[in-house]
Amino acid sequence: MSPDSTSSPEPMVGKPVVGKGRPVVRRPDVDSLFSINPDGSRNAIHPADVRGRFQLRKHLLWYVLIAVYLVLPWLHIGDHHAFLIDIQARHFYLFGNTFNSQDFWYAFFFITGLGFSLFVVAALFGRMWCGYACPQTVFLEGVFRRIERLVEGPAAARAKLDKAPLGAKFVRRGIKMVVFFLLAATIAHSFLGYFMPTEVLLEAVTSSPALHPTAFVFVLVATLVLFVNFTWFREQLCIVICPYGRLQGALYDPDTVLVGYDHKRGEPRGPAGQSGAGDCVDCYRCVTVCPTGIDIRNGTQLECVGCANCIDACDDVMAKLGRPAGLVRYDSQRGFETGKRRFFRGRVVLYSVLLLAGLGAFTLALTRRRPFEASLVRAPGVAYQLENERVHNTFDLQLINKRPGPRKFTIEVVGPEGAETMVASLVVELESLENRRIPVHVFLPQVSFKQGLRAELRVRCEEPDGVLERLASAPLLGPGRRRH
Repeated sequence: MSPDSTSSPEPMVGKPVVGKGRPVVRRPDVDSLFSINPDGSRNAIHPADVRGRFQLRKHLLWYVLIAVYLVLPWLHIGDHHAFLIDIQARHFYLFGNTFNSQDFWYAFFFITGLGFSLFVVAALFGRMWCGYACPQTVFLEGVFRRIERLVEGPAAARAKLDKAPLGAKFVRRGIKMVVFFLLAATIAHSFLGYFMPTEVLLEAVTSSPALHPTAFVFVLVATLVLFVNFTWFREQLCIVICPYGRLQGALYDPDTVLVGYDHKRGEPRGPAGQSGAGDCVDCYRCVTVCPTGIDIRNGTQLECVGCANCIDACDDVMAKLGRPAGLVRYDSQRGFETGKRRFFRGRVVLYSVLLLAGLGAFTLALTRRRPFEASLVRAPGVAYQLENERVHNTFDLQLINKRPGPRKFTIEVVGPEGAETMVASLVVELESLENRRIPVHVFLPQVSFKQGLRAELRVRCEEPDGVLERLASAPLLGPGRRRH
């Protein structure tokens, strides 16, 4: 076990608050942020290490999420990346499916689906997303703080190092900063791999920044932002910037399952063995392990990210005292007060219905998605020309192959009757997501022209499950008939 989990916890204190007599040790309260000192300076929080069933579950989940994040940009399905949003080429690849810029509207369903999913999770389990799966928590608690503990020692040693002169901490802090910067650069490059093919990314990394200036600037800025965040800003991102934490007040209700303290069982606090005292011995262990520096015994607070550190810490203390676990536990306000929980209620049903409706609409849209696009558009220039008593219209047949592999398209002239239609190529082969414009010229005798005539082409594509076809048409333009 680590020193943090066996030694007696040292209170996490900020600058002493000067009273009328001697300085008073500051403890977390519900009226101020413990990460900010009364004079406005930053109070660095060094959570102690903790072990327990929730820590094991979180770390296993974190390792899986980090592995997926780092490996996914390098995976291929067929000839394409498993997941790639190629902004420069306006192509998108999602687990064997290919999309182009015309399909970007599908992102609406993804964003709204993600939002309603978070609503459902928040209404049921509070900020469990924040404590278990948020990238800020995954990387900060699962990577950076673990390295910090390895280099600088347990919480008490890290707090002592903060107050040490620069010369005494130069080596340890220097090693930590170098490792943190390399990790931030790795995360930034991996993130860029979701928007740039990894082959191009490797070329950009090993070549001059002048060849890929946009990618270089992005990685540089992202690395600096991540480095500052994970080195210094840390829990302030969750408390001050993240809008999801601010949204919780509108999503909670008395049946939302949160990390809480059982006042009925724990109060009044007192040393073990004291007559009339509750189960809470005021050991302060639940506070020393909190990554945002709150005292869960003060009730539900904005800063709580639902990480369950305090649950494992309190359960460990209760086990040593021979008392039942659960003084600090996951439960709802109704559960703490009455011992009963209510899972299904109005807002959960509403959020779930909206989520399912969006998922159904998205599924229907995908099933009706066209495998290729064929549209007849007027070519730039004059609307029409008169040549040898014939009306000449010029078009471009725009073909887009949305299938993952190459496809062959055949073009057939349908109308109008009596017109001479010339297509530059009647058989076209397109690679996946390739876009090609094919010139089309339509000649119609002037005496046969009338309003409402349309040029029509039928485009066919052979598929293993049959022949797919699209009809592309556009109106013909010409002079009006003379009146005699």
